[in-house]
Amino acid sequence: MTITDPRDPRVADFHDLHAGDRRPGTERGTGPVVVEGVTAVERLLASGLPVRCVYGVPGRVDQLAVPAGVPVHVADKWVLSETIGFRLTRGVLASCERPVPPALPDLLAGARRIAVLEGLNDHENIGSIARSAWALGVDALLLDPTCADPYYRRAVRVSMGHLLTTPLRVLPDWPGDLERVRSAGFTTVALTPGADVDLAAVDPVAHPRTAVLLGAEGPGLSAAAMDAVDVRARIPMRPGVDSLGVAAAAAVVFATLR
Repeated sequence: MTITDPRDPRVADFHDLHAGDRRPGTERGTGPVVVEGVTAVERLLASGLPVRCVYGVPGRVDQLAVPAGVPVHVADKWVLSETIGFRLTRGVLASCERPVPPALPDLLAGARRIAVLEGLNDHENIGSIARSAWALGVDALLLDPTCADPYYRRAVRVSMGHLLTTPLRVLPDWPGDLERVRSAGFTTVALTPGADVDLAAVDPVAHPRTAVLLGAEGPGLSAAAMDAVDVRARIPMRPGVDSLGVAAAAAVVFATLR
C-alpha cells in the first residue's frame, strides 16, 4: 500500500521517531519495537517475533521476503522522512511486538556466558554490547532496572537486530538477584579498572560458566554490585590509560573469556 500522507494512521508505529527515549503517549519500556535497515529487518522477519508492519521506500522493501499477512507500506523518501521526523538513509523500517523475556531459571539454564549490565543509559552502548555478545559467544544479557530500554530503536539498530533474538531480561532485585546467578553455577566477574586481578587470570576452562558485570562509563559499577561478585578483574593496559569505553571493554572481555 502506498502512503502519501505522513500522518497516515496505518504507519502510526513510525510517527515522530526522533522524540527520544520513548514514543509519545507510551511509558518507558513499552510500545512496539522499531527496527531500521534491511539487515536488521531481515533478522526480525526470520526471528518469529510478531511483526506489526513494514514501511519504506520501494527499492528497500522489495529486497525483503515479508511473510504473508504482514502489512507492507511504501512511500517516497520525502514522505518517509516526514513520517519519522528525520532522513532515513537505510530506507526501510519495521515494527514488532516486544519479545517476552524468558524466566530467569530458563535463561540461566541455557547459557554458559552472560553479560550483566548496570546503569547503562546509552542506547548505542547497549546495542554495541549486544552485537559483540552475539559475535563472541555470550548467550544472554541481564540488565539492572536503571539501564536504558534495550528495545529502543537506536539500541536495536546498533546491535544489527541481534537484540531481538538475544535472551534478555531485567533483574528487578538489584543486586540481590546476582545471588541467583551465582547459585546457578556462574562465576560472577566485575570489570573495574581498580581491580588487582588481571582478566587473563580468569581461566575460561576453570570457570566454564561466567557472568561478566559491566557498569556505565564514568561511575562504573556500584559498590553494592562489586560486593556481590566472586572476582573483580581489570583489562591490562598501558600505564596512564584509565579504561576503555564500555562497549570496547565488553568486546575485549567477551573474546578473552570465550
